[in-house]
Amino acid sequence: SAGFNMRLYSYINNFKDLLPDENGQLKKRVILKVSDYRSALIQGKFLAKNGIWVSEFRIESGLNCGGHAFISPNGLLGPILEEFKNKKEAMAEQLLKLCNNALKKNNTNLLTEGSIPLITVQGGIGTSDEANFLRRYYNVDATGWASPFLLVPEAVVIDDENLKLLISPERKLYLSGISPIGIPFNTIRNTKSEQNKLANINSGTPGSPCPKGFLSFSQELSKNPICLASKLYQKLKIAQLKSLNLKKEEFTDAYKKIVEKVCLCEDLAASFFLKYKIPFKRQLNPAVCPGPNLAYFSKICSLKEMIDHIYGRISVLNDLPRPHVFMNELKLNIDYYIKEVKQSLPELSQKQVKYLNEFKQSISDGIEYYKKIIPEITEEAKDFQQNM
Repeated sequence: SAGFNMRLYSYINNFKDLLPDENGQLKKRVILKVSDYRSALIQGKFLAKNGIWVSEFRIESGLNCGGHAFISPNGLLGPILEEFKNKKEAMAEQLLKLCNNALKKNNTNLLTEGSIPLITVQGGIGTSDEANFLRRYYNVDATGWASPFLLVPEAVVIDDENLKLLISPERKLYLSGISPIGIPFNTIRNTKSEQNKLANINSGTPGSPCPKGFLSFSQELSKNPICLASKLYQKLKIAQLKSLNLKKEEFTDAYKKIVEKVCLCEDLAASFFLKYKIPFKRQLNPAVCPGPNLAYFSKICSLKEMIDHIYGRISVLNDLPRPHVFMNELKLNIDYYIKEVKQSLPELSQKQVKYLNEFKQSISDGIEYYKKIIPEITEEAKDFQQNM
């Protein structure tokens, strides 16, 4: 997950369990989460040249997902799935040849002829009709469901306060800038994590003490890498900001972007300690990261109920009118595009113009694609198709 890591990809063929046995079978499988076909092919080829077979390409919607949103201007979920559908056999043949050539050079067992990676999809799926359509029309091998399981205490560890927050009618799901790695992050308002952050800002001591340092990557203001959510980074960055003599509005906007980061290392794990009453040496401020699709789920469920919902035996959706997964993702992309344009104004660099034009074109192409594909979504009623 989270992009091309050449050092990791070059390293993992040291582990024999990831290489074929004498029967051409794998003891442990590599699953790669990808945003589009081009990304899958580039990463799959690099791994194959190192003798590593990708057993599953897991396509995830860039925006209609929980946690970090890896936004790509390269298209919407429907057109991306169409490309995989049309090219997956050719990709499998190419990757198998590369992988077996690499294994042969290293005098290693070869993969079974005809091996084909699984193609799966996740991100914003909410009904059995949607899942059935994706499997039938795009020939994907499986669909993934995640955010709805936050309401299934049997399946996830979540503290009582965050669980109440997730089913509250006043909840506010939003795409935030709280992640210290600088990637947009889907979360919810009014968590203990957010309350603690705001209290620190109001007291004039923004930031986290950064007890773990797992996300200490920035060397912008110091020789040693520090985390963007840390007190040290935010103190140095605010001092730099003050030296720029910006207009009040510009200063306020820049200041908010600095102090909105939170400590995900501890806050995302805090629910576990609270749920099981495990002593912890610091105050726990749990965060939670549902995707936008959770807007349509409001009921605490048993594991059986959620699985019955996934297979269409019952419905656990709330009363909010729910558009198709493709339409939800399309709206999220349009909203994000508008926000990007506003943030780029009044002066745009050539790079920004190119990025925004590509983004706009992919949305326009996606709309035209969906107009053609809607009659194929026969799992839905005619009036639902008309609404789409």
